[in-house]
Amino acid sequence: MTYDVIVIGGGPSGLMASIAAAEQHAQVLLIDKGDKLGRKLAISGGGRCNVTNRLPIEEIIRHIPGNGRFLYGPFSIFNNEDIIRFFENLGIQLKEEDHGRMFPVSNRAQSVVDALLDYMKRLGVEIRIHCSVEDVLYDNGKTAGVLLKTGETIKSRAVVVAVGGKSVPQTGSTGDGYPWAQKAGHTVTELFPTEVPLTSDESFIIEKTLQGLSLRDVALSVLNPKGKPLITHQMDMIFTHFGISGPAVLRCSQFVVKAKKKWELAKVVMNLDALPAINQEELFQKLVKLAKDEPKKALKNAWKGLLPERYLLFLLEQSHLDPSAPCTTVSSEKIKNFTQVCKQFRFTVNGTLPLEKAFVTGGGVSIKEIEPKTMASKKMPGLYFCGEILDIYGYTGGYNITAALVTGRLAGVNSAMYSQEK
Repeated sequence: MTYDVIVIGGGPSGLMASIAAAEQHAQVLLIDKGDKLGRKLAISGGGRCNVTNRLPIEEIIRHIPGNGRFLYGPFSIFNNEDIIRFFENLGIQLKEEDHGRMFPVSNRAQSVVDALLDYMKRLGVEIRIHCSVEDVLYDNGKTAGVLLKTGETIKSRAVVVAVGGKSVPQTGSTGDGYPWAQKAGHTVTELFPTEVPLTSDESFIIEKTLQGLSLRDVALSVLNPKGKPLITHQMDMIFTHFGISGPAVLRCSQFVVKAKKKWELAKVVMNLDALPAINQEELFQKLVKLAKDEPKKALKNAWKGLLPERYLLFLLEQSHLDPSAPCTTVSSEKIKNFTQVCKQFRFTVNGTLPLEKAFVTGGGVSIKEIEPKTMASKKMPGLYFCGEILDIYGYTGGYNITAALVTGRLAGVNSAMYSQEK
């Protein structure tokens, strides 16, 4: 049997590519090595499936620091509003939540996966699961099909590689596609974990002083060797037994990885501002007033409620202040020091958890070698790439899945058109 298009990988981009190709009346085969399709979709958004994000295009691209600008071309053809229409046409009603995140009204990721699979069935997409691809075949300088691990060869004029990166390997993303890309002449940029917790060997981490403590709406910055912020994210974070995690940390992680590499650093300095809504001088005045209003009260009681208690006690200790000391005994110089620690608590991180523990893979098939409006390889006719195998990586919040669905759509449409050219 010869197919027009073979799609390898049953994640968001692969499902979308197979649908888009079949809508062009191509004979499509979708191959996945796992036991079920859409596993990454089923666990996305905490099992509720954050299918896209409704922010304006400019904003979406800003939330994809890893080569997001490449997506201007693809978005001019198929964008986040088109994704919303696509799902609503499949009968999946969507709702908008904070920061533009779009979820199914059902709050069930599986309902999204089921709707996609049902549509693929109606379109006549052939599916083979438990099926591992050994290699993508090229012949006379163009794509010729795939070789399965069983030794079987399946021919096709076009192949879409949608096998994901190397993060979340339990969903089947184990980096299979990189050698196939390299064999076709593609550059695979260095892979690294992004959207990943950070590790630290600071004494307060090793001694678990703050383990399990969550801080709400703090401003966390990654500093360069001169102490200037490379990036700041104002969100929640949590201290763990190995370092720090939570939304602000995940977003900072790729900048830590890049800073370590760029300046050959063993450790990167972070700055934590626990009270970003108030400037240093205002905070100082507020602390002085609280101390003056109740001079006999212990510091920890006078300043209670300003910060979570564990963090307040920790910062008092960092500032060499006795939490039980009466307010009258504390000089304004010491209050100044404490104010600074609240706004500028600096500590080091020494790396990240491994790529397998990351939400997103940084690096991948170089976008310089991909046609942005078709997802076609510039190196090998008939070869297409989409989704996380590409060197495109964003923050969590529906941005990576948007990139996967948009690139999948273009790869599907254009691989079908290529395979049907006489």
